[in-house]
Amino acid sequence: MGIFVASNSEGTPPSERLGGARDLTSGPIGRTLLLFSLPVMGSNILQSLNGSANAFWVSHALGEAALTATSNANNILFLLLGVVFGISMSANMLISQAVGARDQALVKQVVGTSATFFLVLSVLVGMLGFALTPAILTAMGTPPDARLDAIAYLRVIFLAIVFIYFFYFLMMAMRGAGDSRTPFMFSLMTVGLDVVLNPVLIMGLGPAPKMGIAGSATATLIAQTITLTAMLIHLYRSRSILVLRPSEWRVLIPDPAILKSLVFKGLPMGFQMLVISGSAVVMISMVNGYGSHTAAAYGAGLQLWTYVQMPAMALGAAVSSMAAQNVGAGRMDRVDRIAGIGTLYGLGMTAVPVALIYLIEGYALRLFLPGDSPSLPIAAHMNHIVLWGFIPFGVTFVITGLVRSTGAVWAPLFAIILSGWIVRIPFAMILKAHFGVDAVWWSFPLGSIVATAYLGAYYKWGGWRKARLLDTMPRGSVPDTGQGAPAGVEESEVAAEIARQAASPAPRADSDAR
Repeated sequence: MGIFVASNSEGTPPSERLGGARDLTSGPIGRTLLLFSLPVMGSNILQSLNGSANAFWVSHALGEAALTATSNANNILFLLLGVVFGISMSANMLISQAVGARDQALVKQVVGTSATFFLVLSVLVGMLGFALTPAILTAMGTPPDARLDAIAYLRVIFLAIVFIYFFYFLMMAMRGAGDSRTPFMFSLMTVGLDVVLNPVLIMGLGPAPKMGIAGSATATLIAQTITLTAMLIHLYRSRSILVLRPSEWRVLIPDPAILKSLVFKGLPMGFQMLVISGSAVVMISMVNGYGSHTAAAYGAGLQLWTYVQMPAMALGAAVSSMAAQNVGAGRMDRVDRIAGIGTLYGLGMTAVPVALIYLIEGYALRLFLPGDSPSLPIAAHMNHIVLWGFIPFGVTFVITGLVRSTGAVWAPLFAIILSGWIVRIPFAMILKAHFGVDAVWWSFPLGSIVATAYLGAYYKWGGWRKARLLDTMPRGSVPDTGQGAPAGVEESEVAAEIARQAASPAPRADSDAR
């Protein structure tokens, strides 16, 4: 891959180069990974709490039919966010590599192409979704008593999709530039606004109109709009490399090579969401066959498992951004060290909540089940079998984030397919006749172990080191020997070619690179 490392002869601190982008190619790896991942985890927790708070207000103020309506509508939103997740991750890695290479022109070109792409995509999705909302809900089999509420809710969500998509893109772009703290602060802002506005607009408190279920979606629309505006103002005032001045608006014309990378590298990552969702539906269907008590136990377990996985998910995002910057800088020696330290962190950050839940299992499950519920012993037995399996699975988040940093996106997708569709579902379906529901429970750790083993083998022997995010980047120029390129390596042909493609590109922050 075409890379170079700029000369640091000016003595400019890394944090001040490239418009405040944070340098992740030097300094202590362990501490940097931990500090980067904590705000990401905080953002994930905030989103989960926001969803729980919204469900609380809808169910208590409007009843079960309204809650069913939001659940149906949110399934559609989850699918839409799954696609944009992959594309925004692709933008994140492109920005990370460009920042690591000190290539300001490429950063601007990626931001410009991505901004145009996300704007066009969100407008199209919003318009089509608004018009087709009734048909979409009919296809989903939305219950008749929840249909009108679901239409009112989902149509407002489609109006908000422009702001949701762009907010998500900017969050991932900032993380690509080495900043996870600012996205967390703006996540806190949007969640706070959403939680406060929900009861106000649902019930019409004070001077606000009483909007019913549409008020919940409108709260999301207002919160996203205000936060996105504040985020853009902050980026401009801080002179971030991610903002485009009027003289740079020419980069809003999409670059074909970058656009191709966004789509063809992003779609496999987005498709993972669909694979996971489909697998989850099949597993829930199997569990439902054992009765309502078992289904309730499974539902309670799912709530706990979500929080168990959050630290490793955040760590995987930190590994992806950090490794991508080092790939861009040619520091493959640090990439391998990130892999080792990240794996140890992944094991520890998953093992700790697992051990904690085992210690306070009765109290933890009572957060989601009544104290006298027949589902409690079922849930406890299920957790004894399933919970420890998330410890090896935590490592898969780290390896996935690492190999993605070079542009290797198919192996992580296959790992998800292998875990869910090739191992877990067949194992549960074939052996449930002999072991009952325990076959379903044991399929979880088995799938996790197989996926971890596969990704570990791919990290050791796979070709991820030679992958690339842009097709114009020649294979093999990233060293795969574990030795990083020395500082001051000449600028590659691809970096020069990309710079030439932009009409009168912005001055490079590394103009005296040797």
